[in-house]
Amino acid sequence: MDGVLLDSEAFICQAAVEMFREKGFKVAPEDFHEFTGMGENRYLGGVAKKNNIPFELERDKTRTYEIYGELVKGKLSPFKGVPEFIDKCLTMGLKIAVASSADPVKIRVNLSEIGIPEQKFNAIVSGLDIVQKKPAPDIFLKAAERLGVKPEECLVIEDAISGVAAGKAAGARVLALTTSFSAGELSGADWISASLTEAGDAILNW
Repeated sequence: MDGVLLDSEAFICQAAVEMFREKGFKVAPEDFHEFTGMGENRYLGGVAKKNNIPFELERDKTRTYEIYGELVKGKLSPFKGVPEFIDKCLTMGLKIAVASSADPVKIRVNLSEIGIPEQKFNAIVSGLDIVQKKPAPDIFLKAAERLGVKPEECLVIEDAISGVAAGKAAGARVLALTTSFSAGELSGADWISASLTEAGDAILNW
């Protein structure tokens, strides 16, 4: 979702920085970069651990999402080509899923803000649906299971290093978008593109 359908990274980072500020601790946006794509438990918890900050997962995560929900109102939009790509997949009879390490509350907020109904997807898998987060393959294995297809029949579209590793570990092919990391950092993917518009028809017809 994040980095593929839209870019909310700056907002969740801002919300996390503010949450830690409310707790009396100063952290920098760059502290979060290595935890991108791993879900908010790791995103927040990793920074807390790295900076020796006391951390109460559910309370602190809930507060972060409250701040996030206020920050993104009217400020999110889908990446160029995303609505068209989704519609083309559906027209072709392909099954599609959102497989996001984020919690359901963030998935709902993001999809609502970019104007893409949840009903367009055949399945939605959140970080709460699995135990092992990316780079473990569990989230993509769960998505394939819910879609009723084999992982090797799937194309995973990712923007993060951990996500590319997870997709390959699941046995799927992976398209990496350079929205969050450089092409060199995403070299483990089968295809690398700047956007879904550029990837387009060639990817859908592999």
